[in-house]
Amino acid sequence: MKKLIILLFFGVFIAKTQAQEYFPNNESIPNKNNYYTAFTNAKIYVTPTQIIEKGTLLIQNGKVVASGNSVAIPKNAMIIDAEGKSIYPSFIDMYTSFGAEKPKRAASGERGSSYDTKRAGYYWNENIRSEINAYETFAYDETKAEELLKAGFGVVGTHIQDGIARGTGAIVALNNSDKTNRILSNKASQHFGFTRSVTTNQSYPSSLMGMMALLRQMYHDKEWYKNGNATNKDLSLEALIANEKLVQIFTAEDKLNSLRASKIAKEFGLNYILKGAGNEFERIQEIKKTNASFIIPINFPEAYDVSNPFNANQMELADLRFWNQAPSNLKVLSENGITFALTTDKLKKIEDFRGNLLKAIQFGFDPTKALEALTTTPAALLGKSNEIGSLKTGSYANFIITSGAIFDEKTIVFENWVQGNKYVINDWTVKDIRGEYDLTVSNETYKLKIEGEVAKPKSDITTADKKKVKSNLTFANQWVTLLIKSNDDVKTNFSRLNGLVDTTENLSGKAILNNGSEVTWYAKKTAPFKIVKDSTAVEKPFAVQPVTYPNIAYGNTEIPKAQTLLFKNATVWTNEKEGILEQTDVLVKNGKIAAIGKNLSDGGATIIDAKGKHLTSGIIDEHSHIAISNGVNEGGHNSSAEVTIEDAVNSEDINIYRDLAGGVTTSQLLHGSANPIGGRSAIVKWKWGMEPEELLYKNQPKFIKFALGENVKQSNWGNANPTRFPQTRMGVEQVFTDYFQRAKEYDLAWKKFNASGKKDKAKAPRTDLELQTLAEILNNKRFITCHSYVQSEILMLMNVADKMGFKVNTYTHILEGYKVADKMKEHGVGASTFSDWWAYKFEVNDAIPQNGPIMHNHGLVVAYNSDDAEMSRRLNQEAAKAVKYGNISEEEAWKFVTLNPAKLLHIDDKVGSIKVGKDADVVLWNNNPLSIYAKAEKTLIEGVVYFDSQVDEAKRAANAKERAQLIGQLLLEKNKGMATQAPKKSIKPEYECDTMEEL
Repeated sequence: MKKLIILLFFGVFIAKTQAQEYFPNNESIPNKNNYYTAFTNAKIYVTPTQIIEKGTLLIQNGKVVASGNSVAIPKNAMIIDAEGKSIYPSFIDMYTSFGAEKPKRAASGERGSSYDTKRAGYYWNENIRSEINAYETFAYDETKAEELLKAGFGVVGTHIQDGIARGTGAIVALNNSDKTNRILSNKASQHFGFTRSVTTNQSYPSSLMGMMALLRQMYHDKEWYKNGNATNKDLSLEALIANEKLVQIFTAEDKLNSLRASKIAKEFGLNYILKGAGNEFERIQEIKKTNASFIIPINFPEAYDVSNPFNANQMELADLRFWNQAPSNLKVLSENGITFALTTDKLKKIEDFRGNLLKAIQFGFDPTKALEALTTTPAALLGKSNEIGSLKTGSYANFIITSGAIFDEKTIVFENWVQGNKYVINDWTVKDIRGEYDLTVSNETYKLKIEGEVAKPKSDITTADKKKVKSNLTFANQWVTLLIKSNDDVKTNFSRLNGLVDTTENLSGKAILNNGSEVTWYAKKTAPFKIVKDSTAVEKPFAVQPVTYPNIAYGNTEIPKAQTLLFKNATVWTNEKEGILEQTDVLVKNGKIAAIGKNLSDGGATIIDAKGKHLTSGIIDEHSHIAISNGVNEGGHNSSAEVTIEDAVNSEDINIYRDLAGGVTTSQLLHGSANPIGGRSAIVKWKWGMEPEELLYKNQPKFIKFALGENVKQSNWGNANPTRFPQTRMGVEQVFTDYFQRAKEYDLAWKKFNASGKKDKAKAPRTDLELQTLAEILNNKRFITCHSYVQSEILMLMNVADKMGFKVNTYTHILEGYKVADKMKEHGVGASTFSDWWAYKFEVNDAIPQNGPIMHNHGLVVAYNSDDAEMSRRLNQEAAKAVKYGNISEEEAWKFVTLNPAKLLHIDDKVGSIKVGKDADVVLWNNNPLSIYAKAEKTLIEGVVYFDSQVDEAKRAANAKERAQLIGQLLLEKNKGMATQAPKKSIKPEYECDTMEEL
């Protein structure tokens, strides 16, 4: 007891005397603490790999003075015997919003969105908030600090988690005793993310691709401003420049977003630390190639309550699988040599951190790596290895004292010292009174069993005749209090026992019986406490399902590879002058069509009997909106030429697999039609299982989406939205005229500067990604695909193009194209239309199913497209409608979905027909491809089989088997009493031209 009082006094003394020396001192005697504290006989983890057995840790003034086996202890040292204890560096969470001011949401209720900034002297977009400094509005949260201290944390990085450029973050010590030294660094990091700021109603950006474009423009503007080219003052850019040497942290929150952020970093020579999402294992090779360091959350999903089979059937296999696989993420990252720190971010409760980390260790994550991810790694990433994250000499005295190995489930964390100040979590001086006793109270005898935790023991009492007696035990400050309920079933009476614990062998004290009389009680220990291992704790983790590519239903168990295949005796639709060839062989080798003819052979080829079947080139969908992440429209401005769908390709959309099953091999992913000048498109090959960059058509021609009609003038956007110019069809024309005039001037300025400006030391023009894209059109380096319906507007855009000196490449939809086919032929524009859509909105009332054939007969290159996730699976049947409505030959009709879209996309030199030397993008059909009975049996891209009907059947069976296994695991989790959550049905948006998504 005396020792405890001394320790308490010493802790208060340290706190009092560590205040800043120049602060006013109102005490009677000035004093300064030069005392030392020495922890002896402890197992000391200086770092996760530098361990001292039976060592001494010496601290003074909040810093580590020495550690080792032969530390000289000064005479004025307070010595604390830590025999049997372990000392670890306190943990670091470098990604929190601890104490950060919560941004105020912009007032709602305004009519429509805001297009211009309301700030003066800052960046033009209010989502760029690089001038914000978290420390300026920081307010220490002692309650939250206690939660983190109990979890073992001593230092946190904190920032305001709002906006795309979020400003700077600070490093804070969780020192609840001394407020003067808490902020270790007021500007330690600069933060970015893929989320809009809640403080603004500014409409741009409204999509992921818009955020990517804004980041690019911001970095271009930063360099331009830095080089002294601007005439205005921009505090946001100045802050961005001033903080460019800080640690750069990017909040990605998804594995594919991590790849996207890395793409930005590579373009601008940056080194982002990426805040991940816990699903990195699903694309680990691509994650590894980023060479980035990560901050990883461990908010593993709770088990789903699948006891109701109807609710369970609503669950996607991918969600069930992620529950199963998520705890293995840290193991996979570690085994692949990826540097990462851990964070409490996204946890419902901080207290769940330890349990989740122990679960990850149970799933194979190395405990030493776990300790590194909480100490030395975050310290190194923050550039503070000499101050935090270890117990090396000179470091802050931030350490945890435990009863044993930090990641042992039974280990008790006693204290967390931060900057030499003690925070008690569990008092290690508490005596262990657990065990079995013979209890005597007056003349009554009982069997007393004390179990539970050392600091929170529980009682279990039975009478001599083995009847259970209700009781409640509390133990605090070495005093034990025990309430025993009487056996009277009518009255609720208790005997109250109380006693000071001097020894754990025998307990005794005074008791007040239920009749009010005072007696003595005595408990003699008969057996020590035996630790009964929790069967659920030592149980092996459930079997982890293997990752597929993508990691959803119908994913590939391994990345598919090109094969040498020989199709024998097929009906071959060449789309070339040879026409349709009967009983013909086609050899696919090295990703190309190697030979076409009779009786072909190749010793290394796999033979495919194609007798009675049809082999065609892959279907090409000129207009698609599938496989796009977080927004198909960037409608925040009337021109979004700076954005590109390439930034938002989603390689994990099940519609890719469905398209392959329908024979589609290539698609143009188009921006929507929310504005006259939309974003740049992405031409992709549906390489199921590959990451987004691998889907992009290599060296693809550059395209951009334009739009006319109701969508761009916001006719159907509702009463709250029509505030953006243009609001009329004549306004749409003016948008094109104005922007191309600006693009001409921009292009001229750059040409002039590049010709003589550098040597004349002239100021460089500002890089404007929007005008740069339009200048590419003027310079014949980018093609236009234009959404169109009404003949007057079709003619209008061609007139603007003639006036400004560019060409329209393709009119898509073009449902009144039959009215102006001659004018289109004269301009040289192609048509990508629907087969038989009409009257689905007012401006489509004049559409007819003969539209495509009429334009074809006028000599236009005509294609049929889908613009729809469901229709893209049956474009072969759409092509057949050209035969039905227009008397087009089957061979020519088939070109509407193969060769003709290839010509419109300027890729017909590689795809669109079966010709020696072209890419082996082919489909084997079981019937005439124009038949409603036709099914794709094999779909190849560059010689790789990405869909096989027989494999598909096997995948269906495997999916059902895996679902049953996972549901079995989930039911076991519930039966073990684990926390569960209600099943949730994942609803993923399917985009159309006019889809506007709120991010």
